[in-house]
Amino acid sequence: MAVFIDDMYRHAIGHFRGMQMSHLIADTEVELHALAQVIGMKREWHQGDHYDIPLHKRTLAIEAGAIAITYRQCGMMRRRHRIEGRCGLPEEALDWYRAWRSQSRRAPQP
Repeated sequence: MAVFIDDMYRHAIGHFRGMQMSHLIADTEVELHALAQVIGMKREWHQGDHYDIPLHKRTLAIEAGAIAITYRQCGMMRRRHRIEGRCGLPEEALDWYRAWRSQSRRAPQP
């Protein structure tokens, strides 16, 4: 199991109130909240399945063990977590997402 942090701050969407932000995600809430606490994030800042991390805390997260991933990988890994209950590995994210999309398109619609 692992905690991951993306590079959303590099994209136009990664800015909030003048801060550059990243997403912090994990397979389990226990792991997610534990690392968030280590880097000084308040529990009330939890966004349901992730934390939005200001850029100055991103380095702290990586030093505390978070694995750096891309914004795109993060999106696919969050989707996988909603469906399977786990993020999977960053290097599997694109293949998993493509397979999931392919099956979703073939599934009969009610």
